[in-house]
Amino acid sequence: MSTRSVSADNPAAESALSPADRIVSTLRGMLPDGAELAVCWRDWALGNGAAATPSATAVLRKRAEQALADTHAEHDSPELRVHAWDNADGNARIAVAVSLPHPLPPAEEEPWLLLARTLLVTSLDAARAQARIVSLEKSKRLQQALYEIADLAGADLEMPEMLRRIHAVVNSLMYAENCYIVLYDDQRRSVRFLYFADQRDPYVAEPEREFSEEEMANSMTFALLRHGQPLRGPSAVIRQKLGVMRDPSHGPDSLDWLGVPMRREDRVCGAIVVQSYDAPASYADEDRALLGYVAQHILTALDRKHAHVELEHRVEARTHELQRANRELQAEVMERKRAEKLQRALFRITDLAITSDSLERFYADVHVVVDELINARNFYIALVSDDGDMLQFPYSIDERDPMRKSRRMTNGLTEYVIATGKPLLADREVIHRLAEEGKLLQHGPPAFSWLGVPLFRGEDAVGAVVVQSYSTDVTFSAHDQSLLTFVAHHIGNGLDRQRAQERLRSAHAELERRVDERTRELAEANHQLRAQIGERLRAEQQLTYQATHDALTGLPNRPHLLDRLSAAIERARHGDGQAFAVLFLDLDRFKLVNDSMGHAAGDELLVEVARRITMSMHGSDMVSRLGGDEFAILVEYTDGVENVRDHAQRLLAVLGRPMWVAGRELFPSASLGIAIWHPRYRNGEELLRDADAAMYRAKEQGRDRCAMFDEAMREAAMQSLDLEADLRRAINHHDFLPFYQPIRRLDDRTIIGHEALLRWQHDRRGLLLPSEFIELGEDSGLIEQVDWLLYEQVVRRIAQGVEGYISVNVSPRHFRSPDFADRLLAMFEAHGADPSRMRVEITEVALLDDAPRTLRILRTLRQHGILAQLDDFGTGFSALSYLHRFPISVLKIDRSFIAGLGSEARPESLALVRAILALASTLGIETIAEGVETDEQRHALLELGCELGQGYLLGRPAASMTGGSADLA
Repeated sequence: MSTRSVSADNPAAESALSPADRIVSTLRGMLPDGAELAVCWRDWALGNGAAATPSATAVLRKRAEQALADTHAEHDSPELRVHAWDNADGNARIAVAVSLPHPLPPAEEEPWLLLARTLLVTSLDAARAQARIVSLEKSKRLQQALYEIADLAGADLEMPEMLRRIHAVVNSLMYAENCYIVLYDDQRRSVRFLYFADQRDPYVAEPEREFSEEEMANSMTFALLRHGQPLRGPSAVIRQKLGVMRDPSHGPDSLDWLGVPMRREDRVCGAIVVQSYDAPASYADEDRALLGYVAQHILTALDRKHAHVELEHRVEARTHELQRANRELQAEVMERKRAEKLQRALFRITDLAITSDSLERFYADVHVVVDELINARNFYIALVSDDGDMLQFPYSIDERDPMRKSRRMTNGLTEYVIATGKPLLADREVIHRLAEEGKLLQHGPPAFSWLGVPLFRGEDAVGAVVVQSYSTDVTFSAHDQSLLTFVAHHIGNGLDRQRAQERLRSAHAELERRVDERTRELAEANHQLRAQIGERLRAEQQLTYQATHDALTGLPNRPHLLDRLSAAIERARHGDGQAFAVLFLDLDRFKLVNDSMGHAAGDELLVEVARRITMSMHGSDMVSRLGGDEFAILVEYTDGVENVRDHAQRLLAVLGRPMWVAGRELFPSASLGIAIWHPRYRNGEELLRDADAAMYRAKEQGRDRCAMFDEAMREAAMQSLDLEADLRRAINHHDFLPFYQPIRRLDDRTIIGHEALLRWQHDRRGLLLPSEFIELGEDSGLIEQVDWLLYEQVVRRIAQGVEGYISVNVSPRHFRSPDFADRLLAMFEAHGADPSRMRVEITEVALLDDAPRTLRILRTLRQHGILAQLDDFGTGFSALSYLHRFPISVLKIDRSFIAGLGSEARPESLALVRAILALASTLGIETIAEGVETDEQRHALLELGCELGQGYLLGRPAASMTGGSADLA
């Protein structure tokens, strides 16, 4: 406690005294001569203080201090008067001790004491107000500085200009004429000087240049970054403290140096340093704390600036990527259109082989089809007679040789193609050279361009298909040769199919329909993809303007909503906030509006929905668009949870009113989920997650309604997490096992193989079917590990010896892995098993996913004896081009078609199964009927020519294999 003595006899000196000293002098003047007094006080804002007359004794001052601590101070004697009291607000206590030469009458003592109390209390109130004013001024300057830094971070300024202005802001808070800012990479152990301003050091900042720790071994900046705590004092003192040697290359020494690290979570990522060359002790602890507070805001500003630049780069890169993808897609679409055109032509040839009334009509129709693919104005088909002596021309259209007659086999161009069994593409020069070499003889008018391909029956060339041109305007190419070769193969097959035209007519009609459907699907997919690409481009161009609000509706976006939720949760945790809830709203069937009316209409619908939601909310509520057709609403309530539910119902009613969009009257509806604040929530993401789950519950209950998140939903989510944990433990414990279902001949039920089906032996729930966990395994990515456990058990079983083969299901995931075939074959080698005893079952989706990679894998497996079976045939794309390209040995007819056979047979199922069997027979592929459950189905399949089957009628899945043959029912 400090004390000071004053004299009441020196007015000149009194003018230089503090207010407390002047009050003591005034009170002394109102007492008798020889009187002395001492004053002490304790204030919550100002601290402790004291004042006394110059002649006051130490004992008198001590009595005043004791009275300040004693809440029951009493008068000691008539000559020594002690008084202590608290002010009216209770935030200050004052004590006065007076030494009198003789007792003071009560009539004089009481007014004097009242005056002393008034003067002292008033003086403390004034000093306290002055201190508050000074504090508020400092806070105002700091707040203004932080606002300016935040504005600079969001302004469209280059980084050097932004940092220069931030430097000016810091300089307004303290002495900071000499200032620099660095960023630190603790992985590379390097720094970059983003900003440097110094009166004595001429260094110019190079933000892109990195300085390693080795380059600046004795740098105080690196020492500060390693130290990780603020440092203040002369440069020499700080170097001694940190063990850094003096290095003049790092700049001159300063009399006072203040450095503050910038942190991102627990990692030091930079620093800001100010220094003074002229005045020692320029910085105080208050400046160090202030600079540390400002440093974090500067780091935030730098992060926002960096994120802005990074976002621009990402948008630009993504734009280029989408443009490239669009070009590739256009090329793929064109290629698919050409392939579809060829496929349609092949279907027509196949169909003509069945539907044509005669061979002459078949040839004429084939000519029309070929003419659609290449220029076939001059076209003929040549066939070798059965005895091999004559070359016959069953069909010929030629502008210069209208009557092409049969002739004996000679060395003509056509005979050359048949003899070599290879296509020939020749112009007049090539034909002349071959004639000079004695390899052929020109028959008929000379052609300018001639193209012939052989017709095969089995492996023997039995004829040729020829097109030729007499004009320089029409020249055939290698592409035309490949096309005509492919067509000739199907023409040859068409000639053979004449014998089975009735059996294949329905099959070709069905296949033609599928091709048309696929063509429409591709066109629709292309249209939708173009629309999505355009929407993505527009969305990415607006990303930079959507930092806190949605560009379409103007509503706050997800980050803004999460900030508000964090603040609401923080208030609720401290008990000073209002109860609140989160409403998660999703429009029902919004995709239908986009697909049918276009994205512009969808946007118009979203804007109107946003307007209706906003108009239905109170002033304190917050409406946010999360993306797509999802909206979230932060609602504060005071009248209980039911009030929130009623509010949600009213909102759904408002949304359900009709609206006009793009010239159409729509009746929108929405599903709405509600999550009520509970202390278990730690952040806004958890509230949104539960509100989203409640929204999906509302959709499951029929849409156009609301649902509130409850413990049952929470329990369901926990059960899903528990099942995933069980799945991981089951993988570690090898709790998965194969069940084998036999594949039999339908006539005598002889077993030819088994299909390995996955089962999970759960420790609590018993035996689980794939339908109970396969979706979770796909979502978590664990299903591949489960498949490999199954494959290893099957390979081990094959090594022990099996009857026939065992087939296993392979998902498209495995075909995305380039080492799938090598890994599977290595497993056979490790167990000493025969690979030819295994077959892999794949779906059409796997073929279409990555066709080149899938083809390489299937060929590798086939080279080692592992054949491929196409599962669920008929339910996917069923493209003939894939059956032609891929080494498929077996088609498994989907159970949905087999279910339509039997006592109540459906004509469409019968026609489809007949078509598939005819197609497989033509291509030399076996067929297996899946889901055979009745004898009627088995007999129907036998009548259609299907020899193999699988289903509950023929054997249920079991842990052990069955052997031998079963009695016919």
